[in-house]
Amino acid sequence: MNKEQRVAFIIKTLQELYPSIPIPLDHKDPYTLLIAVLLSAQSTDVRVNQITPLLFEIADNPYDMVKLTVEDIREIIKPVGLSPMKSKGIHGLSHILIDKYNGEVPQSFEALESLPAVGHKTASVVMSQAFGVPAFPVDTHIHRLMYRWNLSNGKNVVQTEKDAKRLFPEALWNDLHLQIIWYGREYSPARGWDLEKDIITKTIGRQSVINSHLQSFTKGRKQK
Repeated sequence: MNKEQRVAFIIKTLQELYPSIPIPLDHKDPYTLLIAVLLSAQSTDVRVNQITPLLFEIADNPYDMVKLTVEDIREIIKPVGLSPMKSKGIHGLSHILIDKYNGEVPQSFEALESLPAVGHKTASVVMSQAFGVPAFPVDTHIHRLMYRWNLSNGKNVVQTEKDAKRLFPEALWNDLHLQIIWYGREYSPARGWDLEKDIITKTIGRQSVINSHLQSFTKGRKQK
């Protein structure tokens, strides 16, 4: 298959597997999504979804959040990791949302990325999932699969995002980035990868990745 055919095969397979696409992080509005995505940095969605109900029960909007101290926030979010930086970011951005945006989450990449502790990926997730603006936030799953599928060189997430946006139709970006995340978790994980179940990589994947995986799998079986 050429690259266009591989892309078409990926889209078709993902649409068949995930006709409806749940958003991994529990939230009820743009603000709670923004906080949840910020918390998910170098953590798991499962862990974040365990912590956010505790935080949002006390403060699910910027006005209530700024009533807490940074230390109050840190105590609640400690299990997700990087709590000193994240608690300062949550408190700081909540103040800015009140002072500058009437307590609302701004609907632009530039405004979001100017908030404390909010990077391009977090802004992209919020723009995509809260406001429906086409974006292609790249997490570890997408970065890994774009390389495994021979669609990107895997050097960095910036390049992976550019390649994804160039290859996939813009109208599908918001669905595809979630579909690829779910696929990566279920069928093509970093560890415990079963190539037989990973129909996309098995069919169109980078040959060097497949060969390396098969060699390590064979070696592992011989050692048993």
